[in-house]
Amino acid sequence: MDIFITILQILDSTLRLATPLLLACLAGLFSERAGIFDIGLEGKMLAAAFMSAAIAFVTGSAWIGLAAGIGASLVFSLIHGLASITFRGNQLISGVALNMLALGLTVLIAQGWFSQAGRTPTLIGDARFTSLTLPFAETLSVIPILGPIYKELISGHSILVYIAFLMVPVTWWVLYRTRFGLRLRAVGENPAAVDTAGISVIWLRYAAVMICGVLCGIAGTYLSTSIQAGFTDNMTANRGYIALAALIFAKWRPWYALGACLLFGFFFAIDNRFQNISLYAWLAIALLILIAALLFFAARKSRLDMFVLGTLGTISAAIAILIWTTNGLAGSVVIPGQLMQSLPYVLTVVILAGFVGKATPPKAGGEPYIKER
Repeated sequence: MDIFITILQILDSTLRLATPLLLACLAGLFSERAGIFDIGLEGKMLAAAFMSAAIAFVTGSAWIGLAAGIGASLVFSLIHGLASITFRGNQLISGVALNMLALGLTVLIAQGWFSQAGRTPTLIGDARFTSLTLPFAETLSVIPILGPIYKELISGHSILVYIAFLMVPVTWWVLYRTRFGLRLRAVGENPAAVDTAGISVIWLRYAAVMICGVLCGIAGTYLSTSIQAGFTDNMTANRGYIALAALIFAKWRPWYALGACLLFGFFFAIDNRFQNISLYAWLAIALLILIAALLFFAARKSRLDMFVLGTLGTISAAIAILIWTTNGLAGSVVIPGQLMQSLPYVLTVVILAGFVGKATPPKAGGEPYIKER
């Protein structure tokens, strides 16, 4: 039973930690499906995290903080839209500039506003989104297996978690079952054909960028008013970039994005739960050999794959040999906490190197549209 509860706690943490990744991934999905590459997801989330925490502290309302966070993210989205859509600038450079701007501006304003080393004061009471207990959670908890799953895994999350997972079917429906979604996807593939049909390419791309801003605003707000009780310097911790990796891994599809973000969230949960894991030496060696074999198998498409994945596979095999020569197959091996912390980022590198060649982005992605006269 203790193992079952531990698994539930890890899965519960997976859902919580996957939520900001999922929101950011869906945000990038809308933007890139319309042909606007958005590396600035990180900056939008960071701006929203600061503004939501600051306004929530001042007003004492998490909902007002959420509105402020979405507003801050929309401002950054508007800047990105002006640079990449109206003025036809480089979309990648615009996104990187937004990330750098948010990284410095949030700390500067926080220090000037609150004088707490770039942080906001701790949020308490209604200034935070608290966990919701779903109906009959306590009553059904006595039922074996299903009761604890409902109480510990399904119930007890912030409302923003439920909004995030609800956005997956909503995104699928909007993109694949509505006229707006059809036009949005067409803009990312062939904007000239959309323009010929009398539909505004500019309007559709701005709409996609603004939707992206709303979702990033919710993601940033969740970080500072739900997972944590306030804003801290660079609290997004590269989640925007990981969301982009998940988007590529998911091949720009909503349901695949859910699976990719849950995978990343699981690794974050493992890192939080187990700082130092003790494994049997033979099990550690077997896992490392399996990882090396998978990496070598994946490194076959291009020189980039062979270099990145081949290097990681060689490192895994070398560690397995080192464990075998020092410990043999007996005894146990302690996996350092630093290695566990690096797992989500290593997974990001593996996905970008191993799957970027297989995932085909929208054909008009990253290209400004110039209307023919």
